[in-house]
Amino acid sequence: MTQQLTPDLSAAEVATIIEAQLREEGALLSGHFKLSSGLHSDTYVQCARFLRKPELAAPAMAVLAKRLRDAGLTPDTVVGPAMGGVVVSYELARQLGVPSLFTERDANGEMILRRGFTLAPGERVVIAEDVVTTGKSTLEVARVLQEMGVEVLAVVSLIDRTNGAAQLPFPNFALLPVQAAVFAADAVPEHLAGIPAVKPGSRPDSK
Repeated sequence: MTQQLTPDLSAAEVATIIEAQLREEGALLSGHFKLSSGLHSDTYVQCARFLRKPELAAPAMAVLAKRLRDAGLTPDTVVGPAMGGVVVSYELARQLGVPSLFTERDANGEMILRRGFTLAPGERVVIAEDVVTTGKSTLEVARVLQEMGVEVLAVVSLIDRTNGAAQLPFPNFALLPVQAAVFAADAVPEHLAGIPAVKPGSRPDSK
């Protein structure tokens, strides 16, 4: 059994433990994967397999909550994009003692707040993700919030799949930076081309 996360551990210790837990749960895989975008990668992340266990999710969010407090960031609300950010947002908000909301896409694919969720101008918000893949969806959420006059304090996530390359314009707290290579379908390197591609994602192929 992998060591449990605690907020007093160093960033390196947290990364080592969270990676082991993710792999144990089948949430972080190595191999040859076809992503929903049509690109291919040597790494696949499915944090839902990790977040399904409260005994894993709660300690992970406790670490992120402490990092926010240590940085002097005190949000009024936590917002996560559906679906991946819903559980992360909820558990982080619970530990911070603030409300949790989530954004979702409308019929036109635009990111919005629905279900009667509202935010007031001047509210301080942390965006919570399971995985920052490219940073695009994170920036979409940030734009929606900023158009409402909300202050985005930071972005938090279990995994930063860009290993910091997303260069988000906010403080970015991730438990595990991951360097995941991606390739066009016609540019898959030889060491992956010999392995059958697996498509484990939740969405059908992009058209």
